[in-house]
Amino acid sequence: MRNRLSYADRTPNDFKAIMDEFGWVVYENVLEPDFISTINYDLFKAHQLRKSIQEKNGISANMSGTLHHLLERDNFALGFLENMYCDEEIKMFLDGHYILNGINAVIHAKQEHPYLSNMHRDVRTFMKETKLLVQMIVTLDDFTLENGATYFLTGSHNVDLRPDEDYFYDYADRAVVPKGSIILFNSNIWHAAGENTTQHVRRALTLGFTRPFFKQQFDYPRFLGYDFVAGLSPQLRQVIGYNARVPETLDEYYQPPHLRMYQRDQG
Repeated sequence: MRNRLSYADRTPNDFKAIMDEFGWVVYENVLEPDFISTINYDLFKAHQLRKSIQEKNGISANMSGTLHHLLERDNFALGFLENMYCDEEIKMFLDGHYILNGINAVIHAKQEHPYLSNMHRDVRTFMKETKLLVQMIVTLDDFTLENGATYFLTGSHNVDLRPDEDYFYDYADRAVVPKGSIILFNSNIWHAAGENTTQHVRRALTLGFTRPFFKQQFDYPRFLGYDFVAGLSPQLRQVIGYNARVPETLDEYYQPPHLRMYQRDQG
């Protein structure tokens, strides 16, 4: 397909043209192998914690291998966000500043069918022209037909219509890409995780980025701590959401402009 670009030689115009036509774009071999190994090591520990909480709260059904909200002080996530992968593309798509909506992961094993295997789109309300959310998949293993490479119904981001599932699986394209690649896609596109028929897991990060006024899935600034912001770069403050917080007290609300929790340039 013509929706694959070189990360080193990409241009904003190429990205826009492909996203408008296809609804998803692939940049191959973006992450370094050592960084991929670090992420996969951290995911093993993170999975154990999240699985135990899912089971304790009785919600583990259909959540096999799903890991949510991985932004922590001492794992890979801050380093990943610091790299600002596809920053120009995300700004172009969302028309300005953006924040992290969620940083999650999937460890997809044989005969596991998490909710991500269902045909779906990532927003409940279809708005073709107004773009609120862009999604990112980071492949931590090779995506192959055998291990369940993601289905994308190319062009479906332009139509406010749920496709018939038989039609979807007959005509959807597959994201067969090497590990370390990044897939950006319009949140309106219909997609689904494929079936893993191999003996090896297929791992991936899944991130969402939104305009700053859009509510985050998880309160990352409050979770990390408001004191934590002092050691962050301006770029990380923005992306994590420190510039788009909601005051909890009147004292937090009544502040001079430079100290306000929701900054005036956030839209």
